[in-house]
Amino acid sequence: MGRQYAGGMAVQESHEQQAHQQPCARVDDGITRVFQLLGKRWTGLIVAVLLERPVHFAELRRAIPGISERMLSDRLTELATAGLVVREVDEGPPLRVAYRLTTAGAALEASLGELRTWAGVYLAEDGRCPEEFRT
Repeated sequence: MGRQYAGGMAVQESHEQQAHQQPCARVDDGITRVFQLLGKRWTGLIVAVLLERPVHFAELRRAIPGISERMLSDRLTELATAGLVVREVDEGPPLRVAYRLTTAGAALEASLGELRTWAGVYLAEDGRCPEEFRT
C-alpha cells in the first residue's frame, strides 16, 4: 500500500483510496491463455503426473483420486488438442493407450515446481494461507 504522511507519521492508504488513484491494469494475454487451459480442474494434476513418465489411462486415473473416467478423457483430449500431450497406442495384445507430454508440455516442469514450492510455504493443508502471511 502507498503511504501518506500526517504529522510526521506514516499512515497506510486503504485499498479504496489507492483504487481511485490509477486504473487497474488489464490482465496479460499470456496469463489469460495459461489459465484458460491449465486453470481447469484436474488439468494441472494430469500434467504433474505425466511429468514423471508416460502413463497408461488406468494408471493415470488411479494417480488422481476423485477424477472420473469421462473427465480424465475430456482433459486429456483438451491437452492433446493444445499440443501438450500425445496419445500413444500400443497395439498389444492387449491394446493399451499411454499418454506422454510433448516438449511443450514437459516445459511446464519448472513452472509447476515453482508452484509446488510456493504452496509448501504459503498454503496450509486446508488450502488457506497461514495467518502469518496475511498482512
